[in-house]
Amino acid sequence: MKRAVIRVVVAGAGGRMGQTLIEGVRADKSLALAAALDVRGSPAVGTNIGGVTVGSDAATAISAGDVLIDFTRPEGTIEHLEVCARLGKPIVIGTTGFSDLLKKAILRAGRKIPIALSPNFAVGVNALFKLAEVAAAILGDDFDVEIVEAHHRNKVDAPSGTALRLGEIIAASLKRDLKNEAAHGREGDTGVRPVKQIGFHAIRGGDIVGEHTVIFAGAGERVELTIRSQSRMTYALGALRAVRFLRGKRPGVYDMKDVLGLK
Repeated sequence: MKRAVIRVVVAGAGGRMGQTLIEGVRADKSLALAAALDVRGSPAVGTNIGGVTVGSDAATAISAGDVLIDFTRPEGTIEHLEVCARLGKPIVIGTTGFSDLLKKAILRAGRKIPIALSPNFAVGVNALFKLAEVAAAILGDDFDVEIVEAHHRNKVDAPSGTALRLGEIIAASLKRDLKNEAAHGREGDTGVRPVKQIGFHAIRGGDIVGEHTVIFAGAGERVELTIRSQSRMTYALGALRAVRFLRGKRPGVYDMKDVLGLK
């Protein structure tokens, strides 16, 4: 029996990622664009994008669909999440830069609705997560770890959520406390590099979609793992896989390991 089309609502519809998500939804025969949402005051509100009129009322938009995709800003995402929890609607969250307090709000909402949460939904990036975990376990404390990320000039959080997730994965593999061992950029007389330090470096410029490199630097050799995203569609396609994954799922907070069957 043919499964019903999933009605998708996209938040941040006027932004570049929102428009890419809408394009992806419209190209997928298993999905339909039910509504589009943007913040009050956005030039997109009231315009037609993807065949729907962009609105600013979250409850109205979310009520029209089966699932919400949100790649916006932390505060806006949490507002939308609360509406989803109240209405019993699943949500796919690609927003980054959440504080610890907001992360707890996501976990609370996960008791009521299914949530797919990832700092990066691109399938290749999630392969990098796994490769970095394995490399760290093999190379151990003999190799210094540095993480370099590059994004377009308009990205407002640094380091990127993907870079931070790489750091978390590597720290866990090496049994380190990332909060105590992380170093964000360096300047001046920094002294000798601590053995267990994990460095983060953020580049912002132009229209770079997203690049991440993990450097394991040892004595006489260096291992580098790099992913370069050339289109936002890679993130959108992964998010749409998450949309399909959430259909019929029990409440909980899922990640791309769940979506890709890597657990």
